[in-house]
Amino acid sequence: MAKTIEVDNKLINTITEGTVVRGNITSPGDFRIDGILEGNIVINGKLVIDRNGKVIGDISCQNANVIGSVEGNIRVNELLSLNSTASIKGDLVVNKLSIEPGASFTGSCKMFDEIKDN
Repeated sequence: MAKTIEVDNKLINTITEGTVVRGNITSPGDFRIDGILEGNIVINGKLVIDRNGKVIGDISCQNANVIGSVEGNIRVNELLSLNSTASIKGDLVVNKLSIEPGASFTGSCKMFDEIKDN
């Protein structure tokens, strides 16, 4: 009897450095932004915004690692990590938050527990 090997073909969508995308993005998987997105992004996976990456719009995802910049509101269902080079201008709604020294954040932050209590 032959063995069946299942392979996870989960690909990571990428906006590469030097690319500018104008419009909203929805994806069931992970997404990496090295360029610029002018629009909202809603994904069911992990979002990585690299050092040269920038999002001008709202974000909703499971997990996020911000190394670059965001101008908009962010909602993360699990963990939002802000690298020391991150720059955020907007409000946060998160389950867990990790901020390295040096990160810049302007806005308000609410944890899911606060929202449930109100």
